[in-house]
Amino acid sequence: MRALTWHGIEDVRVTDVPDPVMAHTTDAVVRVTSTAICGSDLHLYRVLAPYLEPGDVLGHEFMGIVEEVGPGVATLAVGDRVVVPFNISCGRCWMCQRGLFAQCETTQNTDSGKGASLFGYTSLYGSVPGGQAERVLVPHADFGPIVIPHEMPDERFLYLSDILPTAWQAVEYADVNGSDTLAVLGLGPVGQLAVRSALHRGVGRVIGVDLVPDRIEKARASGAEVIDASDLDVAQALKDLTDGRGPDAVIDAVGMEAHGNPFSEKVIAGASRLPKPLARGAIETFGIDRLAALHTAVAAVRRGGTLSISGVYGGMADPMPMMDLFDKGLTIRMGQCHVRRWSDELLDIVRADEDVLGLESLATHHGSLSDAPDFYRIFQEKRDECLKVVLHP
Repeated sequence: MRALTWHGIEDVRVTDVPDPVMAHTTDAVVRVTSTAICGSDLHLYRVLAPYLEPGDVLGHEFMGIVEEVGPGVATLAVGDRVVVPFNISCGRCWMCQRGLFAQCETTQNTDSGKGASLFGYTSLYGSVPGGQAERVLVPHADFGPIVIPHEMPDERFLYLSDILPTAWQAVEYADVNGSDTLAVLGLGPVGQLAVRSALHRGVGRVIGVDLVPDRIEKARASGAEVIDASDLDVAQALKDLTDGRGPDAVIDAVGMEAHGNPFSEKVIAGASRLPKPLARGAIETFGIDRLAALHTAVAAVRRGGTLSISGVYGGMADPMPMMDLFDKGLTIRMGQCHVRRWSDELLDIVRADEDVLGLESLATHHGSLSDAPDFYRIFQEKRDECLKVVLHP
């Protein structure tokens, strides 16, 4: 079969790989009908290269039709249409029983000290072949895949695999209500859906922040107030809009590759190009992220407020403003999304007649699997007003 595979820094290719073969009674094989390129896939494109091997199949946002089902899977049948969460969880362990599906103890990667395995996401998270492929082997298919109706377009459901529950969890973690103000830093796909989710949930005031004009305009069209971060002090601007106090909560939907710190960018780029054992050691011991968005969030949020972090961070030596965090009495909630914790609630919203979250119009670019290498470059460079890419293998 054909799949998008990693071959080096900024080098991804569509190649022939072996067809998936079921090895456990709870496995299933899904023929992919739609798969997306996620912002976190761009970290693999460059920053997290030391944790990939040539030929690794990328992608963790996908959906399709069940082609094979193991005898231990009573919840699926051949022909079912499913969307598959990006994290692989068993649904039965101590963590899963508490809704902490991203920390599943059955698929937890204890050798690397990381949480549940993820599709298409490096040796840190199990080196599981990903979803930017014609077919995917789905472990723990007795719990993970979400059965969806056949009659609606793929893009109504595709984002249930990652970015929609990630955005929903970010708003949940922000702990805001109808009288509160929420700021969303970063208006990429997760940021856009966080804005729409917050407004749908009745948050009193939502302010979106970004540098990219078309992304700013999309958030404005969704009903948010907006700030262009390209030519002002964002933290001060947010305070000026909130009587000098700051928003009640701030979502950081940017993560490790924020603009604003050229020194960190050079350090990260240099570390990723070292020989793999040295690169891994450097990242795990001295690694730093570009923290401009996170530091802005800390500076902007009101005293006693909440930081909700959905952007991915990976540095082990990140300089954090601990004095400000402590003095302001902030609550911080973060982490990989526990997709199945939110999927039932979101499925009810997504399959309603009205597309209230604008899911069908979120993607700006569509193509075949063979277009993936070009789209990685376009998405990374934010060219052609690219917000979200959906591929149809």
